[in-house]
Amino acid sequence: MLGLVVTAFIHRTLPEYPEGQLAKLRASVVNTGSLASIASDLGLGDGLLLGRGEDRSGGRQKESILADTCEAVIGAAYVDGGWAGVERWVLDLMRPSIEAGAADPGRDDHKTRLQETTAKMGLGGPDYEVSASGPDHDREFVAVVVVDGHPIGSGAGRSKKRAEQAAARAACHHLRDSEEPRDASRP
Repeated sequence: MLGLVVTAFIHRTLPEYPEGQLAKLRASVVNTGSLASIASDLGLGDGLLLGRGEDRSGGRQKESILADTCEAVIGAAYVDGGWAGVERWVLDLMRPSIEAGAADPGRDDHKTRLQETTAKMGLGGPDYEVSASGPDHDREFVAVVVVDGHPIGSGAGRSKKRAEQAAARAACHHLRDSEEPRDASRP
């Protein structure tokens, strides 16, 4: 439901945006992080029935659990109130994220930005080397991004995807900071 509501809204309200930008906007709004944030804002973690082990390991704050809970609540709202009610509620919840994303589609997709940057620079695509440590219920992932045979960024996260995004973000900063300043007198 969430994806459908957001997709219909952005297509209706931003018809001038190219399809690629709309896809980036949707992805920046409908993702685990934003759903978990909404679930936290609504206090959904406090109402979860969790097993003892999951509760002890911080399950009420885990993004994946909160995001799934948020989606379930949205689905229940649809079953209870129909399309009009859930659309209005979801848009009230998501409007700040949609507006922020519309200003800069894909702002949090550092992997795509890095891919685009390295392609423009003629460096080829980035490769990610990921390692994990810790017990299964409390994994920590570390990613190193390698471009043109050189490590240029690293990052850590609770999932492989988050670690890769963090590494790509660091690599983007590295590439931006290492560019030579342009001569202001030249076009």
